[in-house]
Formats: sequence, C-alpha cells, structure tokens
Amino acid sequence: MIRNYFQKKNLNFFDKVIAFDFYLAFLVLLVGIISIFAMYSSERGIISYYTQSHLFRFFSFFFLFIIISFFKIQYMFKSAYFFYFIVLVLLFSVDLFGITASGSKRWINLFFINLQPSELMKISLIIFLARYYYKIPSQNINSFKYIIIPFLSFMIPVFLVVAQPDLGTAVLIAISGLIVIWLTGFRIKYFLYSFFVLICLIPVGISFLKPYQKARILTFLNPENDPLGAGYQIIQSKIAVGSGGIFGKGFLQGSQSYLDYLPEKHTDFIFTLFSEEFGFMGSLVLLLIYALIIHRISRIGAKSKNNFARLYCYGFAASFFVYVTVNMSMVLGLLPIVGAPLPIMSYGGSSMLSIMVGLGIVVSCKIHNEEDLT
Repeated sequence: MIRNYFQKKNLNFFDKVIAFDFYLAFLVLLVGIISIFAMYSSERGIISYYTQSHLFRFFSFFFLFIIISFFKIQYMFKSAYFFYFIVLVLLFSVDLFGITASGSKRWINLFFINLQPSELMKISLIIFLARYYYKIPSQNINSFKYIIIPFLSFMIPVFLVVAQPDLGTAVLIAISGLIVIWLTGFRIKYFLYSFFVLICLIPVGISFLKPYQKARILTFLNPENDPLGAGYQIIQSKIAVGSGGIFGKGFLQGSQSYLDYLPEKHTDFIFTLFSEEFGFMGSLVLLLIYALIIHRISRIGAKSKNNFARLYCYGFAASFFVYVTVNMSMVLGLLPIVGAPLPIMSYGGSSMLSIMVGLGIVVSCKIHNEEDLT
C-alpha cells in the first residue's frame, strides 16, 4: 500500500513534501552553516560585507533549491536544450556587455547579481547531454554521427570561457561534459586516443596561454622559485594548512588569515582558512560531509526510473566530486592554481547559484521518480 502511494503519477504538495530528500537538504544546510562561520572568520570575526553577502546568498539560493526540487522533472527534461541555449547566449554576451575585473571579462551585471555564465554552463551542459542521450540506443553511442553534437556542445563553451580568459572554469566545463559522455558507455579507447593527442598538443596549447597562466604552471612546479611573487599564494596556503596540525588553532585563531598572509581567503582558498582553524580532523569532517552529499546524489541516480534522471544525477555527482577535488588539490599544491571555487563554501554568487540549481534538479529526480517524461 505504501509503495503504491509513492507511485502516483500526479503528486500533490503533501506527496512532494513526504518524498523530499531531507537528508540531502540537511547536508547542504550543514555545509552552508560551516561556510558562513568560515566567511565570518575570514573577516576577523566581524559581520562585514562578505559575511552578510554570503549569508544572504546562501539562504536565498537554498530556498531556490527547495523550489526547484518541487518542479516536475518533466519540465527540466523538456527545457534542457532551451536552458543550454540561453546560457550559451549569455556566454557570447560576456564579450559584448561583460564586466572586467582582475584582467578577465567573465561577468554580466544583472543588477541584483554579477552573473558568471560559465558557472551555469557546468550545470546546463550536464542537463543538455542527459537529454540528448535519453533515447539513443546503447549500440549507437559510439557512432560518429551521435558524437558530433555532444563534442560541439562542450567545445564551444570551452573556447568561449578560455577567451575570457578563465582556463580553470573551461577545464571544469570540459570535464563535466566528458564525464557524462563516458557514463553513457562511450568506449574507453576513444578517450585514450584523445588523451594521447592532447598530450602531443600541450606544447602548442602552452604557446596560447596568457603570461599569468604560464606563471601559475611554473609556480606549481617550483613555488619557491618566486616566493614573494607568483609562488607567494601557494606557499602561504601550505603553511596555513600545516600550521593547523591535527586539531587546528581554534575558531578565529588562524594566524595566517588574521595577519593577512593568506590572499583570497574568502574565495578559492576558504578551505585553507578552515583547515588552519580546525586542523586535520576538521578538514576530515568537511570531506566526509562532501562525500555523503556525493553518495546521496549517486543513490538518487541509482534509484531513478528513467535514463535522463539517472544520467543527470551520476553526471552531477561526478562533477561535484571533481569540483571539490580540484579546489582542495589546488590549495594543497597538488594542482596549479586554476581559480576553482569550493562548492557552497567559497564566496561567489554564480557558483552558489549553479550548485543549488543542480542540487534542486537532483531532488526533483527523486520526488518525481515515477512520472513519465514524455
């Protein structure tokens, strides 16, 4: 009887509330609360601009996450191509109407938020590819005619984002697209061939990099070569993480942060600040929460009854994992600094909006699991 209750085609509001994933929402809320305290600490224990803005954005987008989760997954399915097209138009618009900051033109002023379309592209690309592969038979996945559109769907935005220039986000967009294509059953040998070609083209690609991008690569290989210049940020980040020890220095007690040795501590390097104050154990707890979020998204995908929801959830879970891994590897010196925000934790409206929209669609896949997409 209970099973039949949840298999209704048309759910009312009460049905949707019962089917809502409170566990995932709790985990997201938990990371959000941690991020607010971290932002408060980044401003030396004062509720100033960044803390107020981050607090407002988190709860506004968390509310949006809940609203989106109640929308039928059928709407996401039918509007997948349109959503992708709108974000692609916004990416083209950046070159004409974009705002320039720190030498990059990545944002569009929408009055209430400076939107970075490249962040939304991470989600719209996953939705686009999940919709595209929805009805393609598995035996046709590797056919040349079925790979042209997916290839163009992520290569076009990648080139647009590289031109801004924002190499880090471009790489993450490409990875998101490749993950979904791989999940469809695309032959691994083609990825190996492509990887080999990519390796051969690295010298050519390096010649097109901006001077600061080349400096980041050289700094990654040897940060001590320029300790007061290009290597300063990553050296201070490592010092901050190491000084935290096992249990950390305590909340609001991070010396690297309070003495302003650590640049960009409220954005891409928020994990460094957190790790210094709460140490290895605190970092482990944060990693565990992220792991539970990724596992929950994957579980929702595994239980999905249609291929669109399953492919989207798996793709988003894998991409979420990549976002977390790239950011933490970056601040620990395991990867070059590429400007990748830590999901929910880092300051930034566009990144927060993108993640919350993505999570809302995941919960929608769970609530409306029994509904027909056509």
